[in-house]
Amino acid sequence: MVGAAVVRQLAAGGFRNLLLKNRSDLDLTSQASVNQFFAEHHPEVVVFAAAKVGGIHANNTFPAEFLYQNLVMASNAVHAAWQHGTKRFLFLGSTCIYPRMAPQPIAESSLLTSSLEPTNEAYAIAKIAGLKLCQFYRRQYGVLFHSAMPTNLYGPGDNYHPDNSHVLPALIRRFHEARESNADSVTIWGSGTPLREFLHVDDLASGILHLLQLPDPPDLVNVGTGEEISIRGVAELIAEIVGFRGRIMNDLSMPDGTPRKLSDISLIKSTGWSPKVSLRDGLAGAYRDFLNELSTEQLRSV
Repeated sequence: MVGAAVVRQLAAGGFRNLLLKNRSDLDLTSQASVNQFFAEHHPEVVVFAAAKVGGIHANNTFPAEFLYQNLVMASNAVHAAWQHGTKRFLFLGSTCIYPRMAPQPIAESSLLTSSLEPTNEAYAIAKIAGLKLCQFYRRQYGVLFHSAMPTNLYGPGDNYHPDNSHVLPALIRRFHEARESNADSVTIWGSGTPLREFLHVDDLASGILHLLQLPDPPDLVNVGTGEEISIRGVAELIAEIVGFRGRIMNDLSMPDGTPRKLSDISLIKSTGWSPKVSLRDGLAGAYRDFLNELSTEQLRSV
């Protein structure tokens, strides 16, 4: 999802010399393969959008894979980029790197000040290691390696898997299937009270291109909207967009995750960037994307 959005943004900006590799072309968990790629192509600029991602269920179920795969991919790529003369490396993480009870909105300075959210601790640790690699290679070697931490993402190319997706695509699929089956209700995990911030992937892509054009970007910068909505509120909005008229129930046996996670985007706004896509418009577009993938049998199976 993120990689495709970045490619769209770069193409719209007139960039043509793009080196694009998907998972089947380049195994980022293989140090030898990553070294070979950098030795052959010597990319001047790298946007590192690769990650093993998922929602609360996936993070809770597969913490070893989330920690190992994300950690080794970041280590391999950052080190190989330095070895082979990459001029600029932009590492993408997530605002889940911040402590569970960080002061809101969460500023970049909150990093490593207290305990992480247990349900995504493994993923967060890997992403913290990646951004610290960039920070320390920049400090020690003078390379322009830096990081951006986007908030919860959604948009074209998302994963709508019923178990392994993030909250927005999971809700889109659940409400659509409930409408199609004339179900009386849809159940959402937890109390519905946690507050979340959602960023359209095209806004993230524009933020990435903006950061790549800064001569002296911050080591770490949040990319978000600075606006939040409860899980219950976003469920109601999705139900309205999808056309579901039944009840919304809560499964209180399931975890809520972090109670509130709003990013402070004052740093990136001070450099001249701000988001453009409203949540309602973005969700309407995401639902159209889901329907298109459903009709063309392109929905992911994992």
